[in-house]
Formats: sequence, structure tokens, C-alpha cells
Amino acid sequence: RVPCLDLGRLGDSDDEDGNSYVPYSRSYPHTCPLDSSSDWRTSLQMPHAQHLPSQQCSLLEQKTIPENLPSPTDKYKLKYRQYEADMKEEYRQYSERILEKKKEHLQCPEASIKSTQFEDGHNDDLTALDEKALLQQCYTSKPYNMQHSIRKSEAEDVAAERKKQAVVEQVMVDQLSRAVISDPEQSIRTDVSEEALGHLRLGAAPMRFRKRTLHETKIRTKSGLTENMLSNKLRFDSRIISRNGRDACRELIGFFFACDRSLTVYEFRQFGKNRTNALPFIQKGVYQHQRGQKKGRAYDLSDFYIGANLTFQSIDHNLPKSIKQNPVLTLRVTSIDETAMDFLKASSLEFKQEYSRQMTDDSRVFKKIQGILRETLSKRGVRVVTGLGKYFRRIDKNKNGFLSLADFKEALKVFHLEVPEKDFETLWLTLDDSKSDKVDYGEFTRAVVGEMNEYRKAFVRKAYMKLDFNKTGTVSMVDIRKCYCAKKHPLVLAGKATEEKIKSSFLETLGESCSNPEEVSYSEFEDYYEGLSIGIMDDDDFVNILRNSWGI
Repeated sequence: RVPCLDLGRLGDSDDEDGNSYVPYSRSYPHTCPLDSSSDWRTSLQMPHAQHLPSQQCSLLEQKTIPENLPSPTDKYKLKYRQYEADMKEEYRQYSERILEKKKEHLQCPEASIKSTQFEDGHNDDLTALDEKALLQQCYTSKPYNMQHSIRKSEAEDVAAERKKQAVVEQVMVDQLSRAVISDPEQSIRTDVSEEALGHLRLGAAPMRFRKRTLHETKIRTKSGLTENMLSNKLRFDSRIISRNGRDACRELIGFFFACDRSLTVYEFRQFGKNRTNALPFIQKGVYQHQRGQKKGRAYDLSDFYIGANLTFQSIDHNLPKSIKQNPVLTLRVTSIDETAMDFLKASSLEFKQEYSRQMTDDSRVFKKIQGILRETLSKRGVRVVTGLGKYFRRIDKNKNGFLSLADFKEALKVFHLEVPEKDFETLWLTLDDSKSDKVDYGEFTRAVVGEMNEYRKAFVRKAYMKLDFNKTGTVSMVDIRKCYCAKKHPLVLAGKATEEKIKSSFLETLGESCSNPEEVSYSEFEDYYEGLSIGIMDDDDFVNILRNSWGI
């Protein structure tokens, strides 16, 4: 028989105290006024007051505590104090966030100045397209989240170091491995034919289980390099100067070996998420300059620095067809191993940084022309740089990237870029070092307008690689619209513009620079930010634009 449950004998479940549970009795009311020092249990009763009739609400204005109710234990008092402290901390953080947002809304001086300029319309030399392009520079007044940026950059540095280490290991394996020739006589025995017919003699094992020996060869390897000799190397990162998006975004890591002054370049490739590979892009060898004042001279340690150009004959290497279209392959050094460079400089007795008088004069001419045009391009750089690229692509009938002297003069006249005749002749003689009367229009644009430093270029390539995840070399305008973010634009935060307005302005200015309005190539994407970069002096401000726009 199941005994009856006596609720009066039930005690506290946690047994913190020995008191028995006393049920609430309406016959022992005890009231006291409600104040800030009231017991903590009052807060649990008050939320129900809003759902009670008015008569009952008046009764709840006084605190009702039954007699003989045990006092709360230390455990629950501690819990309540922790809960109260957490609520106060959350409210404090919430108040700080609200205050920070209000400050951000008020601190938009650049955006307000630019918006008033656009509304007044006093800039007669600026077109509507220039004004819309300048909207992108407003991001400089809204710095990117520094803490988030530091964490992200540290993770990227770790991943990049792993890539470089994998390439270093692959290079050492490739250079130190020895080709071993298997004895051909082991595969021309009668047992092979007998096994194929299924007629093995008694006691003979199948070929796959037999011991195979290596053929003793007296063929000498090409070099007697050792691991110690190859360790004296300079590692550098490089990129291909190309208008093709797939080629421009290739990840290239090169090595210059001080022992024999040879160099090699490897391409790091990733297949899916986990499979990676490092493949030779430029085979190890001693190479000479193919262009410039050092043409015909072998590369040495002084030729490697950030921004240096390494030139190779495309026909001498097993390269993709898109790269072989240009007879000269140009690699731009984007970074070097400074520690290895310092060590090699100290140990090298022949290191000498050479700057000929002719090279200095050429550099001075480039800077003079760029200085003349910088003031003109500071406000309309996007329209001019993208317009030049679009104009050159249209008049390039052969589609090889080379144009004549008359074509370049006409382009400068069309875009109202005035260059002194003497400086232009000096510029042409410098660029046309092969005396073919034709120059690559990409080199001409970089010489006249200038170009971003490699730090900025790296972020532009990173943004494009994020958009071109299939590595086709072009990105559709639909994907551009999906990925572009205007939420952190100062005008949007200040309530002076909508996200759609900022996004439409960007898409319109970018679309004007494209030959095909439905898609964007890498060269067109790079030209856009090349023009935008002219009016921004600080590197961090420029990087903020890309980070806030594309989330990189």
C-alpha cells in the first residue's frame, strides 16, 4: 500500500538549514512600507503587479511577508549579489556603447565637409562622377576596428608563414634530391611474361613481392650543392605585373642563392581547404636582366629590394599561355626577408648598391611629371586613371598592350594632362629601351600617374581575390553588389545618406571604368583604387577603405 504524502514534513531540498517548510498562511499577514532597502524577494513579486486588477495592485504597494518564513540562505544571497553585479555591468557596457555611437555620429568632419561641397556645387572642375568617387574617401574618418584588425592580421601572418615554410621545405627537397635510375634489366626477365600468362614456375614469387635493387649509375648530378650551401639564401615574395586577374593574383615566393648567384621562383597553390602544393614557376638558374640599364647583367644581391622588377624571357620557361603573350615576364618584389638580407650583406664582400647616374635621372623625370599632374589628379584621379585604361584598351587593336608615341600624346590631350614636351621626350626614351617605337600602356600609366606602394597593392589584390573566388580573372557586377558593404560609411552612420545611395555611387563609378558594364576585370578594379589612392596620403586611411568596404 502506498502511504499518503505528508507535505508538512517536507524540508528544504538543499538542507542548508534545519527549519521545516511552513506553508504560506493568509491568517498571518505582515506588512511594511516598500523602500529601497527592502528584502530581495520583493523584486520577484513586483513584475506581476501590472497584470493584476487595480484593487489588488494597491495591496501590492505594501510588502507582504508571511510569518515563520525562513530567511534566505547564504547560497541564495550570493546568487542574488552575483546577479545584481552582472546586471549592473551589462547596463554599464550598454551605456558606453550608446555613448560611443553618439560620438561617432558627431565626429564626421570630413564627411560633413564633403557633403556640403557636393550640395553647394562650387567645384566647377569636378563632375558628378568625381563627386561620387570622392564619397569613398569618407571612410578615412571611420577607422577600422583596431583590435579586430590586429587579431586578423596576426592570423594572416601565421598562415603566410606556414605557406612560406612549406615552400622552403619543397625547394630544399627539390634541390637536394638525386635522381636514381632503376635497373631496366629487372623488368625484362622471362618471369614477367610468364606471370602475365599465369605460368609461374614452382617456388617463384610474384614480381611485386621480389626484392628489387637499384641500378648503380655513374651519372654525375649537375651540381654538388649541399644543404649548408643552400641555406645561405634570400627569400622574397613577388607578383606578376599583368592585366590578367588570374596571373596578377598568383602567390609567388622566390629564392636567391648567394653561393652561385642563382635564383628560383615557386608558386604556392591551394586546392580546396586542406590540400596545398608548391610548384616551380621559374626553374633554378643564373638569369640576366632583360630590360633597363642593367640589361644583360646577371642578378646579384643588390637587385632585390621592395619594389624591384625582375625580368625574364617568357619563351625560356614553361609558363601559362596568358603570360607568354608578353615576350618579357616582369615580377615585382613585394617583400623580402630582412633578417636574411642583413646576414648576406654582412657576409658578402662584393655587395654594392648600384645607382647609376642615368637611373637617377630617369627617376627624377618620373617624379617631376607625377608632381605636375598630382594636383590635377587629386580630386579626379578615379575618372582619369580608369578613363586612361579604358581608352587604351579601346585603341589597342592588336590586343597586345603596346601603343605608339602618337597614341600616348593623343591620350594626354583627351584627358587634359599637360606634360612639358622635353620631359615627355625623356620619358619616352626611358620607357622605349628596346627602340621598337612602342611601349606597354600599363608602364606608361605607372610612369606618368605613379602607382600605389606594395602595401596598398597587397590589400587591393586581397579584396579582388575574395571577390574572384573561382579565379576566373573577372568578377560579375552582381557579385560586386552583393559583397560591397556601406554600413560603416560615415554619411550612413550620421544619417545623411542611405546604404543604397553609397553603394549605387560606387557601382556607377566602377561601371564607368569597365569596358563591359556587366563584369569587372582585375586591371579595371586596380585602376579604380589606383585613382582613389592619389588623394589619400596615409596608408592606414587607404586600407580602412578596403577593409570597411569588403571586410578583409
